[in-house]
Amino acid sequence: MGPLITEFGFVVLLILPWFLSVVAEEPKAASPGCDFPAIFNFGDSNSDTGCMSSAFYPAILPYGQTFFHDAAGRASDGRLIIDFIAEKLGFQYLSAYIDSIGTSYRHGANFAAGSSTIRRQNRTYFDGGSPFTLEIQTAQFVQFKARTAKFFNQGKENPYTVNFPRPEEFAKAIYTFDIGQNDIALGMGHQDSQALVSDMLENFLKQIKMLYEQGARAFWIHNTGPIGCLPLSMPKHNPNNNTAVQTFNSFWPIKENTVENQKDNEVAVSGSLDENGCVIYANDIAKDFNSKLKNGVLKLRAQYPDASFTYVDMFSAKYELISNSKREGFVDPSEICCGYHEDGYHVNCGNKAMIKGKEIYAGSCKDPSKYISWDGVHYTEAANRWIANRILNGSLSDPPLPITLSCKRTP
Repeated sequence: MGPLITEFGFVVLLILPWFLSVVAEEPKAASPGCDFPAIFNFGDSNSDTGCMSSAFYPAILPYGQTFFHDAAGRASDGRLIIDFIAEKLGFQYLSAYIDSIGTSYRHGANFAAGSSTIRRQNRTYFDGGSPFTLEIQTAQFVQFKARTAKFFNQGKENPYTVNFPRPEEFAKAIYTFDIGQNDIALGMGHQDSQALVSDMLENFLKQIKMLYEQGARAFWIHNTGPIGCLPLSMPKHNPNNNTAVQTFNSFWPIKENTVENQKDNEVAVSGSLDENGCVIYANDIAKDFNSKLKNGVLKLRAQYPDASFTYVDMFSAKYELISNSKREGFVDPSEICCGYHEDGYHVNCGNKAMIKGKEIYAGSCKDPSKYISWDGVHYTEAANRWIANRILNGSLSDPPLPITLSCKRTP
């Protein structure tokens, strides 16, 4: 197994750029409502806008090709759902917290990082892990909040204040979350699913409560998506008796086909499939976590009546798109736009490898806008836009309020 494996899809995540703090071409004005002054985001590669790129290895094309026309620190050909959230609220795209070049945090910061989990990990970056678990992300937020406050408390004009939220804006900001699928993927076959889900929920709610104690009052919480529908989790792309050039164990527990790894492989790719070719076992664990997360959110509302907690059914939005892919103008949802995945061999998006004596370049498809899956794990910009349009109006939220009104409290 080669080194440098991360969640963006194996070696491929070692791609993200050192710089990007991109501004939307013309940010849309926010609808009348909550008038959030900032966004603080926490999550994994589904909403990482440059953390792993800044911390480790920079991105390479064709990542970012569609919208940014350059590798942009995102696990997609273009914008992520968090980018569309920022646009909806009239903000610049969020800068990664640890990105030191060309960044502005005036309207918030992004603490999300590829390969991140809710629970603590025992994997290094080189094993496909991430040091930026949810616990670390919230600790980074606490530091960010405390250090920026010093700029405003010095009692004199400070040139740094123009790039940071004002102290009073932290309580008025929206706090967004999209994390959990890596915990499920890494825990499958290695831990009792009930214990896994319970541990995830306990740690998640603990961090939410900590942020509340820091003054957060508006929470927008995505549940986890149908990870059994990710193309590289499907048996179609993992035929038995073939060894992948780059293994996929950083997101899904597929390992090289040695005798000692055969059992784990069977757990990962066997079992019943649903009508869309998705692995039912994996999706069932995600559904179990989502159900318990929703109950946890209801309890938070009762415990903290002065805060708003919006539960967003991301699973349903993504599964709806996958189920109706052709009707919505996409190809079969099992198809992968970028990368080489044939006969059990995997070459990650933007990389080269020798297969049967021939050099293979894993480039992009001709038209990413027709694909749901970008690299087998992450979604294309077109799919992210579709999903964002499905969730931001509040039709899949509890309470059923659009994000622009998500500061409203539920009795």
